[in-house]
Amino acid sequence: MISFFDTKETRSTAERTAELALRLPALIAHAQANSPAMAGILNGIPAAQISSLKALSALPVTRKSELHDLQKAARPFGGFNAAQYGAIRRVFSSPGPIYEPEGTQTDYARVARALFAAGMRKGDLIYNTFSYHMTPGGWIMDAGALALGCAVFPGGTGNSEQQIAAIHDLQPVAYAGTPSFLRILLEKADELGTPITYFKHALVSGEYFAPQVRALFEARGIQALQCYATADAGLIAYETGANQGMVIDEDIIVEIVRPGTGEVVPDGEVGEVVVTTFNQVYPLVRFGTGDLSAIMAGENPCGRTNARIKGWMGRADQTAKIKGMFVHPSQIAEVVKRHPEIIRARLTITNPDQRDAMALSCECAHASDALQAAITQSLRDVTKLGGEVQFCAAGSLANDGKVIDDQRKIE
Repeated sequence: MISFFDTKETRSTAERTAELALRLPALIAHAQANSPAMAGILNGIPAAQISSLKALSALPVTRKSELHDLQKAARPFGGFNAAQYGAIRRVFSSPGPIYEPEGTQTDYARVARALFAAGMRKGDLIYNTFSYHMTPGGWIMDAGALALGCAVFPGGTGNSEQQIAAIHDLQPVAYAGTPSFLRILLEKADELGTPITYFKHALVSGEYFAPQVRALFEARGIQALQCYATADAGLIAYETGANQGMVIDEDIIVEIVRPGTGEVVPDGEVGEVVVTTFNQVYPLVRFGTGDLSAIMAGENPCGRTNARIKGWMGRADQTAKIKGMFVHPSQIAEVVKRHPEIIRARLTITNPDQRDAMALSCECAHASDALQAAITQSLRDVTKLGGEVQFCAAGSLANDGKVIDDQRKIE
């Protein structure tokens, strides 16, 4: 029997779109009034006019890759926080370092929805092996579990033999953590002659979840589903029992944009995941995660009606250093913008004879020598580097979100 966390999960697309759009003006106004960084980014933009997803798509994108430098310039949060320590419960650190505030509301990262989809229910004991030290993973899962009415054992990472002993003593039915650590626990317990048989459900995240590892868990009677969450934006998407993509969370807006730009790509095309949250403590408007994914077509067999993404498909930040010069995806986007004849383009970098060389492959409906010369000049003007321009047939470039493909080999 299919059950849902709440009625939001089964509302119509029109109802969902209208409700999220209705909340946008207040979010923009709040960010402008309380977050110095967002006030600068959104300067001069009338909040009342940002009342549709189309209007939102015209606003600037702020990328996670920028946060480290922004926070160094304005400690501790780069001015993106809209609340001070009195309204902040915890502060976390992610690699960079990048610091993230946690507000005081229940289930701050909204993970209870993903735990429910993974089979956890009120009264369950969840064995949580995400780290509670400095990073937010352990606390994010902990808060979601408590909001769901579950008990939590804060196992954290490491000490596998001690953890196995605790699992046998407590007999938890659910696991939260990385798939690799669950596998370590299961295999170590087998080696000790004390197999773990209590886990029935698992919510995994934080790393690639290989199909063969999923099958290994299923063979042991564990239904393991994954969620996609970040320290900045909280829950972004989660798997359901249908195992067909990841359903976008109900309380955020997700756009897929062409890497290096803010341009929303058609459904099915791979691009960067850009998230807008309605977080009053840390309001992020068009926040570029740096992750690649794509919107999936069709309805989800599980009955949830929100759009789905394909999951993590790589990184959007494909900046490369060529002959001592940095070349960014945004520069390739600028070259494409200058020539409307280009449908899609990809810069390939090679190093024959250990000398950097670059070639821009362009899908064009109508190629010509004049157009090739013009694009070659634009490539030089924008990147300050010379490169070859090649034409290819429409649809021939892979739909994988790559704008810069670095194929150099080090010998």
